[in-house]
Amino acid sequence: MSQPRVIVYSTPTCPWCNATKRYLRERQIHFYDVDVSRDQKAAMEMVRKSGQQGVPVIDINGRIVVGFDRARIDALLGLRR
Repeated sequence: MSQPRVIVYSTPTCPWCNATKRYLRERQIHFYDVDVSRDQKAAMEMVRKSGQQGVPVIDINGRIVVGFDRARIDALLGLRR
């Protein structure tokens, strides 16, 4: 299976963002980390995609996950626990 396209919209001080990124690293999932506190255009894109201003927002092949929802992340990535 090819590597999924994963984007994590986050901020450096968000504990759930850091937990999400740590979880993806542990599962050896490559992801793009977008710091929405420093990139206003990316923040607007995140809100457009998710309808949310809170982080983390995870984009997995165009499917949006709001928050660190491990079960949904695993399902979209085809991972087993």
